[in-house]
Amino acid sequence: MLRWTVIFIILAIVAGIFGFGGVAAGAASIAKVLFFIFIVLFLLSLIGGRRSI
Repeated sequence: MLRWTVIFIILAIVAGIFGFGGVAAGAASIAKVLFFIFIVLFLLSLIGGRRSI
C-alpha cells in the first residue's frame, strides 16, 4: 500500500511540473487517501501486535 502511495505522489509531482492540473490533482488526492489508509492500518497492526504478546 505504501508503494502505491509513493507511486501516486511521484506521478502528481511529475504531472505538476509539466502543468497537467487535473492529472496532478487526481494523483495527489489518490496518494492522500492511500497514505491515510496506510497510517490507519499501521496503527491497527501496531496495537494488535502488542495485545498478542
